[in-house]
Amino acid sequence: MKIDGGCHCGAITYEAEIDPDQVLICHCTDCQTLSGSAFRTVVLIAPENFKFLTGTPKAYVKTAQSGNKRAQTFCPDCGTPITSGPADNTPGSLGIRVGTARQRAALTPKMQTWTGSALGWVQDLAAVPEAGK
Repeated sequence: MKIDGGCHCGAITYEAEIDPDQVLICHCTDCQTLSGSAFRTVVLIAPENFKFLTGTPKAYVKTAQSGNKRAQTFCPDCGTPITSGPADNTPGSLGIRVGTARQRAALTPKMQTWTGSALGWVQDLAAVPEAGK
């Protein structure tokens, strides 16, 4: 499936070829902090299936809970996280932040990871009252 997207301010845009079965929710504490939320939703792809179209993201390397070094990319203007991927040309998958994809409504998660770090209330969001539809 071909997707495209970008950051909040529009300075960074991208396109990618993805497998919708590779969409997952990560509950690790790094993803909680980096997203400013309880989890992050990503789609994992081979790095060669991703291309920035406009703008130049800023990047920094973070050592994850797993011990893997991951390069985090984000828009230098608005701060929107775009991807995480292998650092220093090491092999591994690229994680695209699903919230940045125009097709995000079609990207239903198929798996959850690092569930030991999941916040207890996440599994029962149906009980939380709705407002602002």
